[in-house]
Amino acid sequence: MIRLASVPASSRNAVLFSMLAVCWGSSFVAIEVGLEYVPPLLFAGLRYAVAGILVLGYAMLVTDRVRPSGRDEWLAVTVVGAFVIALYHGLLYMGELYVSGAVAATIVSTAPILTVAFAGVVLPDERLGRLGIVGFVLGLMGVVLVVRPDPTGLGDGFTLGAALVFGSAVAFALGSVLIKPLESDLPLESLEAWAMLFGAGVLLIWAGLRGESVGAIEMSSTAIVSYLYLTLVSGVFAFLVYFELLDRTGAVQVNLVGYAEPAVAIGVSWLVLGTVVDSVTVVGLVTILVGFIVVKRRTLRYLLRSWTKPAGKEPIRIPPNRTEPRTDGGSVLEDGSNEKIQEATGAEGNCSSH
Repeated sequence: MIRLASVPASSRNAVLFSMLAVCWGSSFVAIEVGLEYVPPLLFAGLRYAVAGILVLGYAMLVTDRVRPSGRDEWLAVTVVGAFVIALYHGLLYMGELYVSGAVAATIVSTAPILTVAFAGVVLPDERLGRLGIVGFVLGLMGVVLVVRPDPTGLGDGFTLGAALVFGSAVAFALGSVLIKPLESDLPLESLEAWAMLFGAGVLLIWAGLRGESVGAIEMSSTAIVSYLYLTLVSGVFAFLVYFELLDRTGAVQVNLVGYAEPAVAIGVSWLVLGTVVDSVTVVGLVTILVGFIVVKRRTLRYLLRSWTKPAGKEPIRIPPNRTEPRTDGGSVLEDGSNEKIQEATGAEGNCSSH
């Protein structure tokens, strides 16, 4: 696990949170850079094949059970691997052929709002109230502000890319909802590893069907650096940080990192590529954030109270049966009866990371 012996105890959670936001936020830009040299689905599939093997090795060292057993556990691996790894990343990588990493990160930040909306349709106990519907509409308005679709140019590359990225957020949200009814005691690390490997297999088959080939890869130092960064830093290292922060703070606080990722992506995109997003895109990001706050107002209120509670008081519990996805390629569903699956689902993201 991550050790920060030289960092004051009061600052360690903030340092880990910042590290995770940088790792996952910068991954959108690393994807944008790598796509200049590697076909999208092959890029994502090769990345998660290696990351899955490394995380599986880590799971063998730190957990008491690596192999899933029973219908629900294998179904959990399949759902997370298919929706949260394969569909989410496949559509995201293809979308970034047309839009910048900063724009992609902003659109993907709607995933938590979409998850709550889908949960309201699929799960009767979690229907959106009036304010929840307002938050959902704000999220969609934020996407419209970012994309600004022109009826006369709906076939242009930017609109297509934005639609693909939004589709990735939809896939992520559906996977987060579909996983909720499943029961599992499989350790989080093991579930993440098997989902990565399954998702990598789906991505590589999809790449073959799309006509992508290894021969199309342009081997360059930039391509290698991008791949290694996404696999080892945004992938394996970021998950070690995630596991440590999850142990320290719990799932709800960890998942707030998803709303720091677009800001990181915008900053890194400017530093590395010289790309500057316009003011309307920033307004769109803020609108999405406001929508998230409206949708998750109760959870955030409890969380704020837990941060400000007087010493010696009993910890304030987050109310159950609330969905809380993670756009690092992962998500968390807040329901103590199914903790391991709920902690694992969700990007890059995401039981995946971006």
